[in-house]
Amino acid sequence: MAMLGDILAEARHSSGAFQTWLRETMPGLLSEVEAAAERSGESTAEFVRGALSAFSQIASEEDWASLTSRMRDSSDPGTACLLTMVRWRLAMERRALDTACAASGGPDHDSGT
Repeated sequence: MAMLGDILAEARHSSGAFQTWLRETMPGLLSEVEAAAERSGESTAEFVRGALSAFSQIASEEDWASLTSRMRDSSDPGTACLLTMVRWRLAMERRALDTACAASGGPDHDSGT
């Protein structure tokens, strides 16, 4: 059985292949990743690598527990790991964007404007 460190190292090296896989299997998620990457001034592969790095550095204990459960229950733990970390970063980016919009009174603000 592969160790988490091995899976993370492989994921860092295969972030470009992950993009191709997403295009074929989850085009909606790829669109979200591409849009978030563009907003942050990164390539899609850089965004994916950044998701791994950020998760490794700042994810909560609950996030890690969820990740390990998903990996344990998956027939493809590497893909489960990448998907979990990418979705986690997308959620972080959405929260930051919502906070910025709310602070500026933008269209996502509670006032409905």
